[in-house]
Amino acid sequence: MSRIAKLPVDLPKGVIATLAADAVTIKGAKGALTIQLARGITVAQKEQQLMVAVTAAKDASTRVATAGATRANLANMVTGVTKGFERKLELVGVGYRAALQGKNLNLTLGFSHPVSYPVPEGISIETPSQTAIIIKGVDRQKVGQVAAEIRGYRPPEPYKGKGVRYAGERIVMKEGKKK
Repeated sequence: MSRIAKLPVDLPKGVIATLAADAVTIKGAKGALTIQLARGITVAQKEQQLMVAVTAAKDASTRVATAGATRANLANMVTGVTKGFERKLELVGVGYRAALQGKNLNLTLGFSHPVSYPVPEGISIETPSQTAIIIKGVDRQKVGQVAAEIRGYRPPEPYKGKGVRYAGERIVMKEGKKK
């Protein structure tokens, strides 16, 4: 069995896990998340720990990998409902700005038109400055997906480094033309 899947997922105080035949729901202070279990994967609760197991079958190697992924997703769900996840973006470029208006994030990224991004449910976006965006949420996958979609409007280009980048992202710069 996967080394990751063998590790138990600890449930801190205030976190409740509800086990069903094919789904697990985790509720905490920040919200609730549900994961559908793949065929052949079972989750059992012992005191304040969740254990992932694989039922024996002919395609056990793929189920073992799925068990490891399920365990990692459960751990991320527990972290999400207790602490939450956040992703920071930076806008680099002259005139590049971000502003939040209601449930839309308005971006000025050097195009002939402004870009309006509707904020999905379960995600909160903050703009502490005109060139910084903070994306927060309970679901790690959804926070990362929203950050990737916003970055996708104008990814950093390799000559001047202008664009939307993750905080702390290192852009490998290319050398310009030579005469």
